[in-house]
Amino acid sequence: MARLTALAGAFAALTAASAQAEPIEFFQLDATPYDESVPAPEDVLGFGVGDRPVRHDQMVAYLTQLAEISDRITVETIGYSHEGRPILFFTVTSPENHARIEEIREAHLASLAPGAEADPDAPAVIWLNYGVHGAESAGMDAAIPTLYHYAAAEGLEVEADLRESVILITAIFNPDGHSRRVNHVETYGATVPVTDPDHEQHNLWTTARTNHYWFDLNRQWLLQTQPESQAWLTQWHRWKPMVSADFHEMGTESTFYFHPGEPRRRNPLIPEQARELTQGIARHHIAFLDSEARLYTSEEGFDNFYVGKGSTYPQVNGSLGILFEIGAARGGLIESERGLVSHADNVRTHFRTSLTTVSGALAQHREIADYQREFFANSLQAGRNDADRAFVFSAEGDPVRAGLFVDLLERHDIRVNALARDVTVDGRTWRAGEAYVVELAQPQYTMIRSMFDRITEFEENIFYDVSGWTLPLAYDLDYAAVGRGFSAAILGDEVTAEPVVQPAPPVSSYGYVLRWSDYYAPRALYRLLDADIRVRVATEPATISTSEGRIDFGPGSVFVPLVGQDTGRDAIHAMVRDIAAEDGVAVYAVTSGSTASGTPDIGDSSGFRAVERPEVLVLIEDGLATYDAGEVWHQLDHRMHIPVTLRRKNDLSGLDWSRYTHMVIVGGGNTALPSSARERVEQWVREDGGVIIATRQAARMAERTFFDVEDEEEEDASDEPLARRNYSAMPVDDAEHVIGGAIFAGDLDTSHPIGFGYTDRFIPLHRNTTLTLARPDDDPFAVVVEYPEDPLLSGYASQRRLDEITGTPAVVARRLGRGSVILFADNPNFRATFRGSEKMFMNAIFFGNLIDRPRGDYQ
Repeated sequence: MARLTALAGAFAALTAASAQAEPIEFFQLDATPYDESVPAPEDVLGFGVGDRPVRHDQMVAYLTQLAEISDRITVETIGYSHEGRPILFFTVTSPENHARIEEIREAHLASLAPGAEADPDAPAVIWLNYGVHGAESAGMDAAIPTLYHYAAAEGLEVEADLRESVILITAIFNPDGHSRRVNHVETYGATVPVTDPDHEQHNLWTTARTNHYWFDLNRQWLLQTQPESQAWLTQWHRWKPMVSADFHEMGTESTFYFHPGEPRRRNPLIPEQARELTQGIARHHIAFLDSEARLYTSEEGFDNFYVGKGSTYPQVNGSLGILFEIGAARGGLIESERGLVSHADNVRTHFRTSLTTVSGALAQHREIADYQREFFANSLQAGRNDADRAFVFSAEGDPVRAGLFVDLLERHDIRVNALARDVTVDGRTWRAGEAYVVELAQPQYTMIRSMFDRITEFEENIFYDVSGWTLPLAYDLDYAAVGRGFSAAILGDEVTAEPVVQPAPPVSSYGYVLRWSDYYAPRALYRLLDADIRVRVATEPATISTSEGRIDFGPGSVFVPLVGQDTGRDAIHAMVRDIAAEDGVAVYAVTSGSTASGTPDIGDSSGFRAVERPEVLVLIEDGLATYDAGEVWHQLDHRMHIPVTLRRKNDLSGLDWSRYTHMVIVGGGNTALPSSARERVEQWVREDGGVIIATRQAARMAERTFFDVEDEEEEDASDEPLARRNYSAMPVDDAEHVIGGAIFAGDLDTSHPIGFGYTDRFIPLHRNTTLTLARPDDDPFAVVVEYPEDPLLSGYASQRRLDEITGTPAVVARRLGRGSVILFADNPNFRATFRGSEKMFMNAIFFGNLIDRPRGDYQ
């Protein structure tokens, strides 16, 4: 009897938990028959959409089963997330189109070539992507009723839609964030749905929004540093769809939004006609939403400026990008001022506007096809007419960094050529064999301009995201526009990105030296240190005798002696050979410890100093920016293969401080260390020789905490009352003195350990804060990087902010007892894309304790 009672209780609990579930009829279209042999979601999942989160493996299984059953759907795995989850790509069209799908794809791409004739019978290519943000549940789960509909719906209308279109669906853009959200919702789930917005089940924004390394994948369309985005962008360019729809969630109190966006916040590279055609599609959304008396908005709030978002990137690539945002139900059912918001209803809205996207695109099929052809034809012609003609670029001493940029351009379908012969631009000579050329006369001209241009003037200074993304600056490349000096003769073979493999050094009887300017040199150095191989690092330039003759090496160059090692010579040679092949680092066999006159011999204890293996502690959460911390984690762990310990900022008790050599503190809203830990952290630096690396707001915190630097008080410009302003102008006026994610120039001391490996003093820096660092009054050598006059390179900053920043430190490195504190006013690892400033961060990791304190009287 007790067992029957328990089972009855469990059944009652299940019934209560399923109260919000919606049967498939909730999603089906009225008057549309559905094939009952196609399983509905609840037939396979065991619950209806909206009942509970659908795990990634469940979604994969169900949607894959639909593809196996239906002759309208095919599926392929196009990549894997960091955590190894598959990313599924579905092609939805009529069986007849499937039989010649590759022919359709190739014909569509051919139709975009200059002078190509339009095929009036060619199907429209439409892209629907779901789930780029893991916390936005409706944007993911909408793929379920959408694919079910196209598998099961019957009748002339759906058959015509499938015959006239090829619908491309990426079901889950962000499997790892999706899985994190599901775990959170289930962890705090209850038998009775809790609608209180303060319930922990509804608190799942940032950590579930991002991927494994806490990257916002909706910023990855342009930057392409994560495997998820690399997978989907490859498919996007394989097809170049006419329309791209991007489904999201926003704050619960919001209603429903769809593009076109705010008209004044349109990237000037996007044609006005794109907006007009998007308005035509929007009328189909409006017809559906009005039919159900739903609340919605359009043309407000959201911009189309940053080209790296899922709804803007298509618009600078010949497509119509459409953003959808709906007020989130968070855990599933939540209270709002407009009533209860349910996950199932949000999924239904996204599903129905997926269908109206298709119907709206088909209603303007010919106009959109003509627009897309004209876009690429106009782009090509603009490239031919552009006075610049081409861009040339190189990365002196770092072929890997140049190759990474080639790979980025290739991912955006931009043709890159080797430089066939030397060319001189503005007094600088670019060498064949070292530099690359991007000709502007190609269909991707608009995309090239969006990546290479430096824009510093804007119609309006309100930005949802960064305002400057000049990517050659982010990669710290030397680059220039080639105008009158251009001729076809400078174009060498078209190049594709290949891993850089350096030649293996011959066996040495003395030791080996590694060039520090190579991008993966920090990974190579850690590999050596982790194998307990002793190394010495050059602190100044040295001319070293090698098997290839005397070669000039810069500060930071790594010398691996053969003497005094516990590892055999054969094993050391095998390791440096692997470093050359796998890390792309140039390695040379040293023939003598005697260097050229005027440079330190290798045995000089000040000219070559020992470094130890870093043990890095990265603080997270408790007010620290998750994105910033994720970028540090990604840079150290994923790229440089350096293990890191992640620890909550407010939970530092019980640590074995003797284990760690470095602590990284990123910016955020609350960077203050807990009072219980401050004294111990300072002791760790002063007495144990620890190194603190602090960025953005944390840099200011470290100044105050460890060097008694006081905040500068804002000075009133005048004693007069503030002038009256119109309330309607507040959004624009508030943004007047922001720094809209811009790129600034820095003057870098390349002789400083934090500047090792750089070949010139110019360093581009990403900046999105207004804070400034103080100039140390007791150490004239502590400022590693300073903002020069006129520092703005690309993006928005008001003249007031430029005046405040000019001449202030961008990077400060100071000794504190036996340790060091290294402060970055900016984020050197911003979105894993500023590959130039990343090296300074890695130098702080390896060379932070090579910094000497001044001994002289400099007053």
